Amino acid sequence: MAIQVGEKAPDFELKDNHGRAVQLSDFRGRKNVVLLFYPFAFTGVCTGELCELRDNLPKFADRDTQLLAVSNDSVPTLRVFAEQEGFEYPLLSDFWPHGEVSRAYGVFAEDKGCAVRGTFVIDKEGVVRWTVVNALPDARDLNEYVKALDTL
Repeated sequence: MAIQVGEKAPDFELKDNHGRAVQLSDFRGRKNVVLLFYPFAFTGVCTGELCELRDNLPKFADRDTQLLAVSNDSVPTLRVFAEQEGFEYPLLSDFWPHGEVSRAYGVFAEDKGCAVRGTFVIDKEGVVRWTVVNALPDARDLNEYVKALDTL
């Protein structure tokens, strides 16, 4: 079961697409976070969602928000994906231990070996304020994240 609104977001440390360590707690007290889990790099729906986020980054920056996108792909895979698509926000690798963070947030599909499309809006205090979990083939609506951020 996915983490619910009102719960403290589980802290984690993952490597980004450049191999740098990123901790959720690094943003506590400084920025809101949109934590976005997606199944796999280079797939149609995932690429479409992440490109839409890329094209709308000012909507997040204007709301004092850091976007963090997490998949179960390896760091080298995410590096190539980010370079190919021009992503300027961190792509985090939940590759090993495989799916540990996805499991902590309740969005790992054991039968598929990857995260489903889970999104968590986390406030500056580290509390989940909005969430949505979609099935693998179902894209999310970026405007819903923005509306949720406007309530913080």
